[in-house]
Amino acid sequence: GVERVLTIDARNHGESPHSPIMTYEAMSLDVQHLLSQLHISKCILIGHSMGGKTAMTLALQRPDLVERLVSVDISPTPTGPVTSFPAYISAMKSMSLPRGIPRSTARRLAEDQLRSVVPAVRQFLLTNLVEVEGHYMWRLNLEAISHHLPDIMTFPAFQSYYPGPTLFLRGSKSPYVSDKDFSEIERLFPKAKIQCIAGADHWVHADRPQEFIAAICNFLLLP
Repeated sequence: GVERVLTIDARNHGESPHSPIMTYEAMSLDVQHLLSQLHISKCILIGHSMGGKTAMTLALQRPDLVERLVSVDISPTPTGPVTSFPAYISAMKSMSLPRGIPRSTARRLAEDQLRSVVPAVRQFLLTNLVEVEGHYMWRLNLEAISHHLPDIMTFPAFQSYYPGPTLFLRGSKSPYVSDKDFSEIERLFPKAKIQCIAGADHWVHADRPQEFIAAICNFLLLP
């Protein structure tokens, strides 16, 4: 069975350090360094959205480190027109909250400011709101993320392929993995299986958690 599960905050996210560099090559190296520090010689990688592109990059750079790969609602192609991320970033950057107010008030004000721009994912974005000395700020490094948005929206060029078992999980309501991506998926991940989760949007694991877990468990049990 699976011995342990590690959940990693990408650079400029969560509790990980901030950095001005935000490319998939850099984020792949972060994971490689972590595996090395923990003496993990091979792992199963699961990544969603930007994390999925990081996982694919690592698998293509260092297939020897990756036993299996799961990419959740993202393909190894430019993400461009389907994404709302530029809108999320600008909404978060333009938000202003007064100093010295209770956390509940800050959260309510933030929610009101985000409601019109990002109705569907504002609760998720608000988990990144932190208080530092009476001042509310985003835990994300918005400057680095917005500066590197073109890098995040694209995918590095690879001539090599990843030979291991790969699962692409897509949400039936999400535009992030389209049928026209299949040929590139097949080129880079010849053993790829593409599975659609009915009723799920881009946040597949939040929209349909039971189906998401079942799909991954079934994939891990495959020979």
